[in-house]
Amino acid sequence: MTKVGSIRVGVGGWTYEPWRKTFYPKDLPQKRELEYASRQLTAIEINGTYYSTMKPSSFAKWHDETPDGFVFSVKASRYSTNRKVLAEAGESIERFVGSGLSELGDKLGPLLWQFMPTKKFDPDDFGAFLKLLPAKLGKRTLRHVLDVRHESFMNETFLALARKHKAAVVFADSDDYPSFADPTADFIYGRLMRTQSSIKTGYAPKDLDAWAKRARLWASGKEPMDLPRIGKPLAAKAGRDVFLFMISGAKERAPAAAQALLAKLAGSA
Repeated sequence: MTKVGSIRVGVGGWTYEPWRKTFYPKDLPQKRELEYASRQLTAIEINGTYYSTMKPSSFAKWHDETPDGFVFSVKASRYSTNRKVLAEAGESIERFVGSGLSELGDKLGPLLWQFMPTKKFDPDDFGAFLKLLPAKLGKRTLRHVLDVRHESFMNETFLALARKHKAAVVFADSDDYPSFADPTADFIYGRLMRTQSSIKTGYAPKDLDAWAKRARLWASGKEPMDLPRIGKPLAAKAGRDVFLFMISGAKERAPAAAQALLAKLAGSA
């Protein structure tokens, strides 16, 4: 019997002023926002690490404030990805990975490497960058996911390179960035960016149903056929873990959208 992967749904960050009106209880102290959010969702993408280097004590604190089974994805430092020559990012990558990520323990999920929309695909330089990404942190195997934002990445050469290095590629539910759903690793990472302020749950019920169906297909090792892609579908494989984050769009609706999708997946909506 094929093992089915886990499905996690969350948002980006947990500190956002409008959420104090749309998500957090009115009497909740701000210092307890992560504690609360991590018990309503199953994953959070940490974005602050993109802008500045965190201390090990911060990662340890986040670990301790969240329940067993919760997972963080962590956005890598912009100093690793926002550079002309990616092959020269080694020192920056080491600094980021060594900044205290290990303090998250088994709550450490994928590391997200986000590139500028102006960054074009250079097979040699990008391949050199992928070789710099560490396979392990201590005894823990690391998962890497690539958020590429220039249309030049939409080709089979890039897919083959990502598969060679077992790195996932973000599926962006967006008209602004490349959007293709070809699997390249043993997990799927989606950033869903179409939440609308006029819809209480961010996404309409029919759209949440569609995402729940896609997530289940991915988790079972299959592929949804209703999403854009570059290459041909792969043969069904072992189940994949799935990470879906409600990001951008009408950000004030992101938690509600994530909660609604989790309810669909649980069969309670």
